[in-house]
Amino acid sequence: MSDDPSQSSPSPEPPSPEPDWQALALSELRQQREALQEEIRQLEGRRGQIQKEIESSFAGQADAVARRLKGFQDYLVGALQDLAVAAEQVELVPQQVLVQPSPLDQASPAAGAAEPSAAVAAAGQFSRDEALIRERLAGFGGQPDFYADPWQLRRTLDPSGAALLDDWFLGQGGRGAQPSCGSRSRNALVAAAAIAILGELYGERFQTLVLASQPERLGEWRRSLQDCLGLAREDFGPTSGIVLFERADALVERADRLEERGELPFIVVDAGEQVIDIPILQFPVWLAFAAGPGELITDEPY
Repeated sequence: MSDDPSQSSPSPEPPSPEPDWQALALSELRQQREALQEEIRQLEGRRGQIQKEIESSFAGQADAVARRLKGFQDYLVGALQDLAVAAEQVELVPQQVLVQPSPLDQASPAAGAAEPSAAVAAAGQFSRDEALIRERLAGFGGQPDFYADPWQLRRTLDPSGAALLDDWFLGQGGRGAQPSCGSRSRNALVAAAAIAILGELYGERFQTLVLASQPERLGEWRRSLQDCLGLAREDFGPTSGIVLFERADALVERADRLEERGELPFIVVDAGEQVIDIPILQFPVWLAFAAGPGELITDEPY
């Protein structure tokens, strides 16, 4: 064996150190990750704080709104009743200057009635029809007649609805505000019962005008009245038995034309209407539903 160092195997070289740019990149990535994690923690904390503030402020505002709306409801009901009473006591036209009777001073077609004057009822005095009204209200509380003729009530009227109409017909004389029954469909059932009774008193000489300032609300009224009275789509229109209005001025114009033709407008105001136009109060038969605070809040569009 040769001892020549030139023929000996070379010794292995030590591993080269990791390049500096890789270490720098890893360090930057770690710093970015830590920064992102800290930012996420801060955002989650802010989200929780904002959620608590929203919940607490909404509850307080809702309670304040409910109190204000309750006060407005009480004021509205009282003011409308006072206006109705005052309007009945004001003699707009002296009786002695009337050359001919009002078109409403015709015989009522109610069966068994001793020809009561339509003007008496239109003036807010349904006392002559008290027996008929209470008989119909009592009958509405029985089993529903799903196959009754059109314009007859096909649903059952609960005792609270019957009491509401009893007060409206005989206490308020057919003109005034009444508390809402809690939903638009229940209010429509009460209005349908009133329509059925008025149909017996006036026959085809009256027309129902419904005021609700949003198309969705008018749609609910149409569906509910159609169901309660067994009506068809053609019964809703400008020349039909029920006309739906989004604007009060258009309703008043229609009511004026009906009176000019000697017909009686029956005006129904939706509970969502927070303000009633004064011209509506001049008409002889109108029913306005006054909503409770909770009903107004849930009825607001989003």
